[in-house]
Amino acid sequence: MTSRGTAIPSRTAGGKAVAARLTGVDAARGLALLGMMATHVLPTFESDAQLTPTWVGLAFSGRASALFAVLAGIGLALSTGRERPPEGTELWAARRGIALRALVVGAVGFSLGGLDVNIAVILVHYALLFLCVLPFLGLRPRQLWTLAAAWLLVTPILAYLLRPWLLAAEPPLQLGHNPGWEDLATPARLFGDLFLTGYYPVLQWLAYLLIGLAIGRLALTTAAVPVLLLAAGTLAAVGAKWLSQVLMEDWGGRAALQEQLGDPAYPLASLLQVNLAGINQSGSAWWLASSAPHSGTTLDLLHTSGVAAAVVGLCLLLGRLGEWIQLDLLLPLRGAGALTLSLYTAHLCVMASLSGHPLPAGWSVEGVFWAQVVAVLILGSAFAALSWRGPLEWAGHAASGLGRGRRAGLR
Repeated sequence: MTSRGTAIPSRTAGGKAVAARLTGVDAARGLALLGMMATHVLPTFESDAQLTPTWVGLAFSGRASALFAVLAGIGLALSTGRERPPEGTELWAARRGIALRALVVGAVGFSLGGLDVNIAVILVHYALLFLCVLPFLGLRPRQLWTLAAAWLLVTPILAYLLRPWLLAAEPPLQLGHNPGWEDLATPARLFGDLFLTGYYPVLQWLAYLLIGLAIGRLALTTAAVPVLLLAAGTLAAVGAKWLSQVLMEDWGGRAALQEQLGDPAYPLASLLQVNLAGINQSGSAWWLASSAPHSGTTLDLLHTSGVAAAVVGLCLLLGRLGEWIQLDLLLPLRGAGALTLSLYTAHLCVMASLSGHPLPAGWSVEGVFWAQVVAVLILGSAFAALSWRGPLEWAGHAASGLGRGRRAGLR
């Protein structure tokens, strides 16, 4: 969320430098921000006994945050050599810069952890993901794809085996709240939560950054790669959902889990569609057959990664279309996408100010959401038109420049 990652120098046949802007990457990031805001503000379930999913839950739950994580990997690739992974001193300078940027993001996340808000804040996990991906920055695309595939297959099983052990500890190695500065005093609980037992388990979520890093090492400025991302991402997303449907419905997985829960009225079908975060996924290997959002299973990771790849491909194609017709179709979204850390932080502060208080007369939850959407798009457009960085983006950029051994400019 902190990398602009769009201005990519390229060269013409005569050697003159030109700017090939990947506006689609920032636009995808803007979409991810709006999707996460929707799940934060609007209900993802109806208020009936069966917790019927709403369109927001069905469309955005699990997918928006995964898109953020995949885009983080893409941004890291774009800022560290694009198709050519860095080597030697360049690689170590890139790692130092990313590590310092991660500290800035983590500090913001820990500070936001003190807000009284019923929203799972991703920033501390995001910062930790940046640190965990550092050893893989120098890998070639084929190595990254192989590692990402292995990570998708293996880490959900490890999490399934390790999570009950962490939760059985006394006290359980789970926070039950957003990480804050005070949690540094209990590092075992903090890192148990961040890696395995929390809302965004880093162990499995590192797959998103590996996939994003592999995508970012492709020739994104060509015409073929966005089409490939759209097609392959759609195929992976649909295939993962189809396979999970077969396993859970045709082969009896959901019935077995419903029996294990011991409550025929438990709304498991709805939870499998929208969100399994906080559900004790232990005691039956059928949990691993789910593709439910926030389940952290192989099929969940594959589905959400496929959606992310398809969205990036589509946004890149729209960016190319805008260049062809000489119209910036993506200006509001790409502007918001270049300001996600600042806008996400502002959104959380707004929601915290409203938490526990009745809405002003004449306002509805939907009105609160759309007012924030309009504000985000207007601010994003203004900053993009002026080529400004957001305040928190500037801090991250300055930290990265310091780590790489150069002074960071103001813009």
